[in-house]
Amino acid sequence: MWYTKWKTEISNVSEEKKSEDILVCDGLVKIFKTEDVEVMALQGLDLKIKKGELVAIIGKSGSGKSTLLNMIGGLDRPTAGRIYVDGKDLFAMNEAQLVSYRKSTVGFVWQNSAQNLFPYLTALQNVEAPLYFEKMSEKERREKAGRLLELTGIAHRAQSYPGQLSGGEQQRVAIAVALAMDPKILLADEPTGAVDSKTSDMIQDLFRKLNRELGLTVIIVTHDISLANKVSRVIMVSDGKISTEKIMKEKYRQKLDELSTENLQEIDSHEEYSVLDKARRVQLSEDVLKEAGIDSHMVRVEVSDGKIIISK
Repeated sequence: MWYTKWKTEISNVSEEKKSEDILVCDGLVKIFKTEDVEVMALQGLDLKIKKGELVAIIGKSGSGKSTLLNMIGGLDRPTAGRIYVDGKDLFAMNEAQLVSYRKSTVGFVWQNSAQNLFPYLTALQNVEAPLYFEKMSEKERREKAGRLLELTGIAHRAQSYPGQLSGGEQQRVAIAVALAMDPKILLADEPTGAVDSKTSDMIQDLFRKLNRELGLTVIIVTHDISLANKVSRVIMVSDGKISTEKIMKEKYRQKLDELSTENLQEIDSHEEYSVLDKARRVQLSEDVLKEAGIDSHMVRVEVSDGKIIISK
C-alpha cells in the first residue's frame, strides 16, 4: 500500500530502538498566575511513553491533562522540570526550533472542528494545505492528500466542504490533516467529545488502525473513562500528577486486532496500578478511598506476607 515505505522504515529499526521512550516528562511543574491567585496545574508530573504506544490520558476538568498536552505539543513551557521528545530537550529549543518541532514531529487533532479545518476549503484541499510549504509538485501534493483521505476512510467526501460533513466525517478529515507532515506523535484533544457513541467508536477504531499499521505513537487526552477499554494503556491524571495506570492484559494485547470496541467493553481487559512517584509516594483515587471507607488525611500502613495493607 501507499505507506509501505513508512511501515518498512519502522520495521527496520532494531528491537532495542523500538523499546526506547519517545516521550519523557521529568518533574513537570506548571503554575498559572493571575493578579490574585496562583494555580498549580502540574505538580511534579513524571511520565514515559514508548515509541508506537497507543495511550489515553484521562482526567477530570482541571486535572492538568490539557496542560500536559500543550507541553507535549510545544505550545506551552513548564514552570519547572524538563520534557524530552525523541531524545531531544524540547524546552531547550528556541522559538524557531519549536515551530519546526510543531510542524514535523507532532500532529494535532482538536475537539473543535474550527481549529482543525478551513471552512472555505474542501476536505482534499484542507489536507493539501500543510503540504504547500513542502518541496512537492501539485500532482504529488494532490496524490498524498488523496491517500490520506483513503486511509482515514473519508475519500468519498474529498470534494465536500466542512459544513457539508457530519462531526465524525470532519474528525476523519482532521486526522488526515494531522498526518500530512508524517508526524512521529499524533496528539488528540477530546477527539470524540462532540460526536455520538457510535461515531466515537469509529474514530477510536481509526486511531487503533493508524497505530497498528503505521507504528504511529498516538496520545489521546480526554475525560471519557469509557476509552479505557479501547487502548492498550490508560494514564489517569489527578491534581497535576499521574495517579493510576491501566494496562491491557497481555492475552488481549496479543489479539487486539481481532477485538472490536464492543468486545473490549464487555471483558475485563485491563489491570489497574497505582503509581509511585520519585519520592515513593502513591496517590489513591477517590473511588478506592470510598470503597475502603477512608475519609481522613491519615491512614495506617502495614506489611503482611509481602503485601502492603492500607487501612483506617
